[in-house]
Amino acid sequence: MSNAALEDSLSNNATIIEYEYYDDDAPIYKLEKAMHIISMVIYSLAFVLGVLGNGLVIFITGFRMKKTVNTVWFLNLAIADFAFTFFLPLSVVYLALRFHWPFGGFLCKLNSTVAFLNLYASVYLLMVISIDRFFSVWYPVWAQNHRTPRLASFVALGVWILALVLCSPVMYFRQTAPLEESEDHINCYTNYGNPEMQKIRHHATIISRFIFAFVIPFTVILFCYGAIVLKLRRNQLSQSNKPFQVITAVIVAFFVCWLPYHIFSFLELKGHSEVLRIGVPLVTSLAFINSCLNPILYVFVGQDFKKRLRQSLFSVFENAFTEENSQTVSTNKTKSSMETMSHVL
Repeated sequence: MSNAALEDSLSNNATIIEYEYYDDDAPIYKLEKAMHIISMVIYSLAFVLGVLGNGLVIFITGFRMKKTVNTVWFLNLAIADFAFTFFLPLSVVYLALRFHWPFGGFLCKLNSTVAFLNLYASVYLLMVISIDRFFSVWYPVWAQNHRTPRLASFVALGVWILALVLCSPVMYFRQTAPLEESEDHINCYTNYGNPEMQKIRHHATIISRFIFAFVIPFTVILFCYGAIVLKLRRNQLSQSNKPFQVITAVIVAFFVCWLPYHIFSFLELKGHSEVLRIGVPLVTSLAFINSCLNPILYVFVGQDFKKRLRQSLFSVFENAFTEENSQTVSTNKTKSSMETMSHVL
């Protein structure tokens, strides 16, 4: 069976390894068991907070608020996180049963595909949002004339299609199989085919995922935000815009939560098995916490904490997603770029 620990860690939210039975008194067994218990607790919390929080965001942005570019972005981010956290109970059961998958081959593929779909959709939505902010700052008149919810919806659809294409190898290679030691014990794991191709495909998967799910989108994000900061400083414009602060916090949280996962992916290629046994549950848990963080950030970023506690949840979320320029920007398309930009920000 494949020893692709990190990939299986994300796909099932648990480490899939060659199944070894330790002496119950062995320190490594006790530590690994403790890590799995901690992971189950974190997954359970992520499920409750993620489903409730992202479900509320979907309800507010999709049904309560006027459709704007910002609500389109936040709605799609919430859908990606909601879909992923909704499947977390399957992973909790998988861990509790010591990596026995009783749910069949279809759910094995679906659970893994949704996990990577969430990864790609989230990071590319964040990249698109950064590009959107870049155009709003550098080309405010163009943005005011062409930045529409309809265009944002088409872009979001394109992101979902791209994410589905990028996670299609997971759908293809994922399968279930019984352990050699026990026919009744079924693993959900990644099967890269014959032994000659396993290493090549595994390395290609890890490297391509790092490039497409981290290097490319975060290079674009860093460029956009660097250009935005440059423009703001040059023109001494305020950075107090709520959507700007919220999406900055979301991007930083995504970076912090997912960078350790990618680091451990390369450690896994080097075969640091003992480090992986202890570290993988931790970095995987950190990555999955990201799926329930966004609603919390929407509530508390950009405004005084006590003031937020006095507000209803509905008004808090609506305040976070509202485009301030919708109330302040004149419909006059011929105003100067400096005047328009001051309203956009």
